[in-house]
Amino acid sequence: MNTNAIRTRLDGRVLFATFNAPPLNLIGPEIVRDLVTIVEAAEMTDDFGVIVFDSAIPDFFLAHVDIVRLKELRIELARIMDKPSFSTFLRRMSLLPQVTIAAIAGRARGAGSEFSLACDMRFAARDHAILGQMEVGIGMIPGGGAVQHLVRLMGRGRALEALISGDDFSADQAESYGWVNRTMPLDELQGYVDGLARRIAKFPRQAIVDLKQRVNEQSLPDETAFDIDSTLFIEGVGRPETQARLKALLEKGLQRPGEIEQNFGRALEDI
Repeated sequence: MNTNAIRTRLDGRVLFATFNAPPLNLIGPEIVRDLVTIVEAAEMTDDFGVIVFDSAIPDFFLAHVDIVRLKELRIELARIMDKPSFSTFLRRMSLLPQVTIAAIAGRARGAGSEFSLACDMRFAARDHAILGQMEVGIGMIPGGGAVQHLVRLMGRGRALEALISGDDFSADQAESYGWVNRTMPLDELQGYVDGLARRIAKFPRQAIVDLKQRVNEQSLPDETAFDIDSTLFIEGVGRPETQARLKALLEKGLQRPGEIEQNFGRALEDI
């Protein structure tokens, strides 16, 4: 697979996919294009049974969507899919026959968190991973599946806390709420995830395919639910108040290395 924003490496029956779009791993057209390449390849082959996603950027797994290039991102999605919806693409990824694992060491906010939620499992580095859905503090709702996934993982009350506060959650907080499967020290994360991926990759493929299908039937929301969230997100982005808040954040350093991206949850209080 020839990708630019994601480095891939096939080791046995495990495909390692490493986000590498410095300085922040913003989700823009390049990352989306590479993700589609990976997903389309996975849909057409049984050469690998597990995909592990991680990051080459120390402080960021996936920062969030590139809000400045949102129109370009939607054009790219429309070119390769029936509809320009990132949430529809993420649901498609959840339906892959392969097992997908996110190894989070850094910040995963907004669509970055939603990407991890679309993976089958999430493991996070204690004292290094931060998750957040900050959209409401800017003026829209999450449009990539966070509402659907977090309610099912956390329950109503905790999901509302995570979504309406717009705050940052440490890895340990995320684990206690069910946002991630498990946390562990940074120096243990890669070894644990690698071992789990290789273990799963040894098992009979059809049993895993059947099991994922049955679990998805019980837990994965209907595509219509994702479409509604995506539409509400786009409507929210277009509101004058949202545009004003985005402008203020961009002027303060949004989408550039610095305090805003390091502590997004705190930054929402000062818009």
